[in-house]
Amino acid sequence: MSDFNTIDDLNVSGKTVLVRADLNVPMQDGTVSDTTRIDRLAPTLKELADKGAKVVILSHFGRPKGGPDAKNSLRQVLGPLSKAVGQEVAFAEDCVGDAAKAAIAAIQPGRMVLLENTRFHAEEEKNAPAFAKRMAELGDLYVNDAFSAAHRAHA
Repeated sequence: MSDFNTIDDLNVSGKTVLVRADLNVPMQDGTVSDTTRIDRLAPTLKELADKGAKVVILSHFGRPKGGPDAKNSLRQVLGPLSKAVGQEVAFAEDCVGDAAKAAIAAIQPGRMVLLENTRFHAEEEKNAPAFAKRMAELGDLYVNDAFSAAHRAHA
């Protein structure tokens, strides 16, 4: 008996589900060179979408220095991610604030949106409670599918 619920224990229909993912994938010349992490994440995302959830994907990517930059944008993984889940995944230009809220509001249940790199905000690596709260406010439920990064003291 586990103290943690799994997605099998939850009614996600009509809910906005935040999924913490590990999309910190290797890149070569601006292209994802190994899709293993994406391929392992896809079944979770598809199951949530198939159950009628709005799926909101959160991840860090690379080590940006002091703010947004194209080299560390999660936009680069949209193609492989969309292919792996069998649907076009929407993209939000930020992981918090109005851009994230608008992108989430624009998708229908059963659809997905990838939020921009959480590390574009210094508060992510500082494990700032206020930043974690801003992200948490975007959804009804939270699923951690980023076990490879769970040891990090990030928001």
